[in-house]
Amino acid sequence: MRDDTFVTLPDGERIARLGQGTWEMGERPERRAAEIDALRAGIELGMTVIDTAEMYGEGATETLLGEALAGLRDQVFLVSKVYPHNASRRGVVASCEASLRRLETDRLDLYLLHWRGGIAFEETVEGFEALRRDGKIRHWGVSNLDVDDMEELVDAGGQACATNQIFYNVARRGPEFDLLPWMAARGMPAMAYSPIDHMRLPKRSVLDDIARERGLSAVQVALAWVLAQPQVCAIPKAGSVEHVRANREALDVVLSTQELAAIDEAFKPPRKKVPLEML
Repeated sequence: MRDDTFVTLPDGERIARLGQGTWEMGERPERRAAEIDALRAGIELGMTVIDTAEMYGEGATETLLGEALAGLRDQVFLVSKVYPHNASRRGVVASCEASLRRLETDRLDLYLLHWRGGIAFEETVEGFEALRRDGKIRHWGVSNLDVDDMEELVDAGGQACATNQIFYNVARRGPEFDLLPWMAARGMPAMAYSPIDHMRLPKRSVLDDIARERGLSAVQVALAWVLAQPQVCAIPKAGSVEHVRANREALDVVLSTQELAAIDEAFKPPRKKVPLEML
């Protein structure tokens, strides 16, 4: 893999720039075999960051992923997330242990607070650090936190936060104004979920023009744009091997200066603070 197919965590560890999401997987029995095949194909193609959460299917997605990772666990950078209402000192530990059982593994590579709830950051950080000391997680981070939340997290002892997973794509560029620069200054990569806007991109845009000229799909162009952003890891979901392969092709797309400028004209970067969006 080229060096630019990785992003770097604050401690220097490199992870794949293009990974796989699992939201809504494991919820329909008739899709189970295809979803497992897709995940395993993605790993073979180098999309080794795999993201899930205890919320997804109330554990069903983690169970599916545990099955998909049989014999492949050591090839994967495995990520899961804890519900905010489970993010107390003891609750974090209990939730992590339940996720490990469903995933059929002894550790997570990264464990995230799914979004901010009513439990103090100090408690959550204490739980994460206890899990790290016990070898049940390797890194911890957060999801859906804006700059003010991140600053409060650091003040609460959260200097070891490895990443922030956010809703970010060509149509949702708000984080570029302040959040992404704040993270970059601290050597913290972003993980972009729904990098193609949950399939809600405009039906006709400059993305289609570029796609037609390149022999690609507009979705691949949108994903290539996210992958072109510095220190951003994208985790699109794909429920079929064909879809996984299409996503992987986007990693090899290098958008020209002119194409990037045209995208900026159509999907303008923010000129003022925009509240962080969640999906």
